[in-house]
Amino acid sequence: MVGINLNRADNAGLAADGESTGVFGESVKGEGIRGVSHGPFGAVVGVNDGAGNGVKAVSKDGAGLAAVSTSNEAVHAETHSPGTAAIAAFNLNPEGTGAGVFALKEGTKGHAGFFVGNVFITGELGVGKDITLANADCAEDFDIEGADFVEPGTVMVVGEEGVLRESYQPYDKRVAGVISGAGGYKPAIVLDKQPSQSTRRPIALLGKVFCKVDAQFGAIEVGDLLTTSPTLGHAMKISDPLKAFGAVVGKALRPHKEGKGLIPILIALQ
Repeated sequence: MVGINLNRADNAGLAADGESTGVFGESVKGEGIRGVSHGPFGAVVGVNDGAGNGVKAVSKDGAGLAAVSTSNEAVHAETHSPGTAAIAAFNLNPEGTGAGVFALKEGTKGHAGFFVGNVFITGELGVGKDITLANADCAEDFDIEGADFVEPGTVMVVGEEGVLRESYQPYDKRVAGVISGAGGYKPAIVLDKQPSQSTRRPIALLGKVFCKVDAQFGAIEVGDLLTTSPTLGHAMKISDPLKAFGAVVGKALRPHKEGKGLIPILIALQ
């Protein structure tokens, strides 16, 4: 049964038996139903206060739903669901090469995709051009002895069973790197992320990182190679190159004349 207008003031279609189609439109060549609005309300509004779809669009060969806007969002989706997505897209052809989601942005300004929040990918990530990262170093998570009390910028060495601890002796060939995240540098890439992070911290293995240094063993100049020092978790200037073989942590990018401090270094483990 097709809904008819029963002299309702809002000119709405109503199925008399409460179960059939409220509004039905069919055309051989033209539009089945067309809604036009010149005001602030929707040209077509679908509301379902049950478990069905608000609007369902099906097409054999054309787009299931075509949405166009001149000055606003073409499609806007919101949900308050605790466990489902605002937009879900599936390509159900196992032999097809089409994407589940495709986005195209004309020109060089703006982005084809923009995310606020974390992004998780279960499969491979392919990139056709360059990857641009805002942060500084490449780091890898390690188990840390006393992780809750070790600060970013601390120089770390390999301890028992691969667990890292703060450096505590000069020219230590067990040096592993510097805990990432101090000063203005944050890790751009973190490898070996695991579900439990309570005892793990990212160790900078490549790139720029802020590092704790102690200049009481020699004033540090830009370009000086650094190694572990007797001061807990601090690096110092290398004064004996023969001892430093295998114990270099990095190269100073800023001078430090006296006392303890935090300076940017270029990680150069060797």
